[in-house]
Amino acid sequence: MTKKSSPKSDIPNALTLLTEDHDKVLQLFSDFEHLHNDEEDEDRKRELVELACMKLTIHAQIEEELFYPALRDILDEQDLLDEARVEHDMAKQLIAELESMEPDEDLYDAKFKVLGEYVKHHIEEEQNEIFPKAKKAHLDLENIAIDMIQRKQELQEEFGMLADEEEDAASGFAPPAASKKPVRHPRA
Repeated sequence: MTKKSSPKSDIPNALTLLTEDHDKVLQLFSDFEHLHNDEEDEDRKRELVELACMKLTIHAQIEEELFYPALRDILDEQDLLDEARVEHDMAKQLIAELESMEPDEDLYDAKFKVLGEYVKHHIEEEQNEIFPKAKKAHLDLENIAIDMIQRKQELQEEFGMLADEEEDAASGFAPPAASKKPVRHPRA
């Protein structure tokens, strides 16, 4: 007798979804670092920055609306979540500044690189400290993932973005260890 799989069993857990987002945005920062400072790359810079900013905005909103509140209810260590919130606020400030700039402006590259440093630090803390605590606390990561997928789709529609799977297929994205192909902006 074969075991029927429930629709829920096909859903990755929340930590897997967040880690996939992390990998994608880190790839965008890596792609940016490999660009040269010539006119040809200004359009590509703009594409990478816009896409990274949209992905980070959506990712932060999902964490703030769904993941962090669930953790706050069960974790004793609220300081980790407070620190993560401050990191989100700092990233949002840089994102807002970048969205109002052009690639040829002074400090554009520097602001995006600093945003990347904030994001890398945040990802390390999240994956090395917060995620293990979420697992240990037996948080219902599958149900949170279902809510996260739905909310992410809503936010992507608001931003006029392709769904992740379509974007990944169009861009050739694979996790950084498997591919070094750049992610292409969905509207490019």
